Amino acid sequence: MASVNEQTGPLAGVRVLDLTHHIAGPFCTKLLADAGADVVKVERPGLGDGLRSHEPFAGDEPGVERSGLFFHLNTSKRSVTLNFKTREGLAMLEELARRSDVLVENFRPGALDRAGLGADRLEALNPRLVVASISNFGQDGPYRDYKAIDAVFYALGGWMYSMGAPDKPPLYPSGSYAQYIAGLFACLGILPALYWADLAGEGQRVDVSILEAVLSVLVYDTVEYSYSGIRRGRFGHRWSLGSVAGCTASVQPCKDGYVGVYLGHGEERWQLFVGALLERPDLLDDPRFAAPQGRVQNVDELEAILREWLQEHTSEEIFHRAQELRLLFSTIPTTRDLAESPHWQARGYFQELEHPVLGRVTLPGPPFRLSATPLEFRRPAPLLGQHNAEVYGELGYAPEDLVRLRELGVI
Repeated sequence: MASVNEQTGPLAGVRVLDLTHHIAGPFCTKLLADAGADVVKVERPGLGDGLRSHEPFAGDEPGVERSGLFFHLNTSKRSVTLNFKTREGLAMLEELARRSDVLVENFRPGALDRAGLGADRLEALNPRLVVASISNFGQDGPYRDYKAIDAVFYALGGWMYSMGAPDKPPLYPSGSYAQYIAGLFACLGILPALYWADLAGEGQRVDVSILEAVLSVLVYDTVEYSYSGIRRGRFGHRWSLGSVAGCTASVQPCKDGYVGVYLGHGEERWQLFVGALLERPDLLDDPRFAAPQGRVQNVDELEAILREWLQEHTSEEIFHRAQELRLLFSTIPTTRDLAESPHWQARGYFQELEHPVLGRVTLPGPPFRLSATPLEFRRPAPLLGQHNAEVYGELGYAPEDLVRLRELGVI
């Protein structure tokens, strides 16, 4: 690995060549960068990562330096511009690869080979290089070259089938969760590969399929099928009807929004639920609900009683009272509620960072915490090509060389 310089963090001294764009790849390299790695992000001259054109924009004004999503996914990195489809640009990229410990890319499978940076060439340049490739369906297999968006991953990965009402078509779970899961798995794959490179002196390929990342977090459904042959269906606002717990786990309306309700297993929780929370001890002797199976069979009547009580209380009141009783209830907060949550504020989860164009920006913090070597935002997301002089200067290019390269469209 590269020698430790002025960087701090558990990955200080690790050099990462970032050829990624959109979400999955940048999230992977963001985690490495915030952990102290020196991540050099290679972008297209004049255009940059396509994510720079993705909303939300500061002040609702589009611009390559105004994307909030790009800002979030590229903290702590350095940016250079490079057209490596040119002969000189490819030579510069090869030199960056020679000096790196990790290369991360999320082009279509085979794109690096076509650019002249296939596995054999990279191994010749740097035998210790860890090459992580993130793609829709992986580097091989019959779907290798198929195109996809998040909806395709949720559908093919089995997630969509279990979303929605039982008598309606499957629902699309909004958000780019597939991308973030794949980026996280890519980071997890890189770390042991780095460790192996240190032990054995040889790099290896990390192959991450976004589809497989989605399938990997759907393991309950797949294991349930492989063990019992049960095909998990859709439950609508209910996500379980457990005969052991005897009551639905569901989303229910309350006085000012919604709450998640889950009783868990055991008669003790049932008694706390109706006796202490609902203050309806008479229900303990109601023959409809006396046994767990009866609560399942009469779940509509039970939920009607529950909703009547919920409508008299706010989500926060319900959540805290239920938690005092050790009942598994939850508020269902809006994004504003999340940002203003006293829990996140006490934990210091959201952090502020100064940007030369956007000003003071609030960002979600690291997804995990290390006591001795915490992750931190060492710098804001870079301006397009901000570090050209710095990075290419490290390769031996003089200022006049960069002027020439810029005029030729190489950088």
